Amino acid sequence: MGEIRKRLLRLLGVTAALTLLVTPVQAVARETRPTVPVTVPALANWTAGHGSYVYGKGVRLVADSPGERRVADTLADDLRAAGHGSVPVVPGGARTGDIVVDVQPSRGSLGAEGYELTVGTRLSVTAATETGAFYGTRTLLQLLAQGDRIPAGRTIDVPRYKERGVGVCACYIHITLPWLENLVREMAYHKLNQLLLELKVKSDAHPEANTWGYYTKDEMRRLVALGDKYHVEIIPEINSPGHMDPWIENRPDLQLSDSDGNKQPARLDVTQQAAFDYYTGLMDEYAQVFTAKSWHMGADEYMLGSDYAKYPQMLTYAREKYGPNATPQDAYVDFINRVQAYAVSKGKRLRIWNDGLTGANTVPVAAGTTVEHWLNVAVKPSALIARGYRVENAAYSLYLVRGGFHSDTGSLYDQGWDPRSFEGEKVATGEGITGAKISLWPDNGSGETENEVAVELWPALRHIAEATWGDPHPDATYAEFTARGTAVGHAPGWRDLTRLPVAEGTYSFRTAGQTFTARLARTADGYASLRSPDGCLEISGGKLTLNAPLQPGVEATWKSCDVAGTLQRWQVNRAAGGYELVNAITQMALTVSDDGRLVQYPPDQRPPAVWHLTAH
Repeated sequence: MGEIRKRLLRLLGVTAALTLLVTPVQAVARETRPTVPVTVPALANWTAGHGSYVYGKGVRLVADSPGERRVADTLADDLRAAGHGSVPVVPGGARTGDIVVDVQPSRGSLGAEGYELTVGTRLSVTAATETGAFYGTRTLLQLLAQGDRIPAGRTIDVPRYKERGVGVCACYIHITLPWLENLVREMAYHKLNQLLLELKVKSDAHPEANTWGYYTKDEMRRLVALGDKYHVEIIPEINSPGHMDPWIENRPDLQLSDSDGNKQPARLDVTQQAAFDYYTGLMDEYAQVFTAKSWHMGADEYMLGSDYAKYPQMLTYAREKYGPNATPQDAYVDFINRVQAYAVSKGKRLRIWNDGLTGANTVPVAAGTTVEHWLNVAVKPSALIARGYRVENAAYSLYLVRGGFHSDTGSLYDQGWDPRSFEGEKVATGEGITGAKISLWPDNGSGETENEVAVELWPALRHIAEATWGDPHPDATYAEFTARGTAVGHAPGWRDLTRLPVAEGTYSFRTAGQTFTARLARTADGYASLRSPDGCLEISGGKLTLNAPLQPGVEATWKSCDVAGTLQRWQVNRAAGGYELVNAITQMALTVSDDGRLVQYPPDQRPPAVWHLTAH
């Protein structure tokens, strides 16, 4: 022991001496402990190797089979989008520095979505399927987002649950295609595989249903193609027999009538063959666009705000078909089962919400139906599982309601939430549970803009990805878990939708038939407000749906400025020769009416006005 150490021992005493002797050993232990690479979801395991892989010049993607090449081609696109340069995809043997995509069907233990990642002087992703290899490349992209040097090692990463999803209601309040495309990319980046999308597609067979809120078939084909590329199954939903008002508001002949003769525009009359034919006809139209193997019919809240007693024709129908002991709810279940049989005939599985399954029916829901459990009712998840139904956890605690309830992601994480934790019951095992999803609803449509929803969405999305793929609580604190999200960042190709294409300032806005001067200012959520001496430009008037004026032809006028007023926020979109002004909530563009008023219309009904801006 050196003279300096002896002096320190005399000065500090025995306790301090022991600390000096032990601390270097502890430091060595910390230095040699293998560091698990940071990903979301967290890697299930990691065996450290020696050295590291360095992504640099000359890297190639090695892929031979058609499936391997598809994965490699998508990876090459994403590497370029993430700023990692253009990387060639080549066949044949790998060399130092290469990235190898290897699909081996014999690796059955990896399942349909698992993969093995091996990092050394070159990097290889091995899987039994194309999808598994794709997920391995998502891990690679997350690691490269943190630097070009990846520690050597190996992991086998297999998901715990088959269904890992996000549900979005784009059924009343329109959601832009760029926003949905961002969502698909983010989902894939975090290994989520199902986007359940309630929406309207413009109908050729029923033009009377084409009130605003719809997407064109070409728009949806574009989104489905992106989902196919990124292994996100986009499952469409037309909610029925309740919540049908977006479809049948102009079809009173299909609306359920109560005992006083009042038509119910949100309720489909399930006792009519015409109603079934109408609904399955819409399914056929959607089949022209969506390639998913599932069909979601909703089936929730059919009697929301009412009860079956007000509709005696339901009981009559049920008893005529199922006998004297039948209940009115049997007519409702009968409709579900008829739709289920139709879906099966088209090669699709049916999905429904759980709240209508209260136990008051004598006719069971058809076997093979997936039940998404969101509400605590008499029939518990364990009972549904025991009866053989596939059950997905879509708990209310996972909801993000536009302008309303927001899931407390931090609290769920701290509780160690996992897909066994349903509303009203926690089941003992994961057997029979397909997975879980978060849900986005537009209940207060003008309460928040898309950009505001996105801020709340990303933490919830990362949490559901973690809880459905692997360990629901990989870090000791929620702050540490959120740091993972910060480390991996956004998906390659993700677009910042908060950027304005013009600088703040005062402009003259000029188009055919209309000119005004206003100050354009950026709002906190990345839209623009337009302020003139008469106030701020706002969409107002007409019939409100979910607190938003969603009818075509509603006027834009100058109102008292309200910093919280989402209907005063505008997208300024580039267009040939100028700009279009699109309301942030209604997603309809301004055009000029024949009498010179500013009015909103969907672009396929009236071409948007192109505004020429002159700075003052």
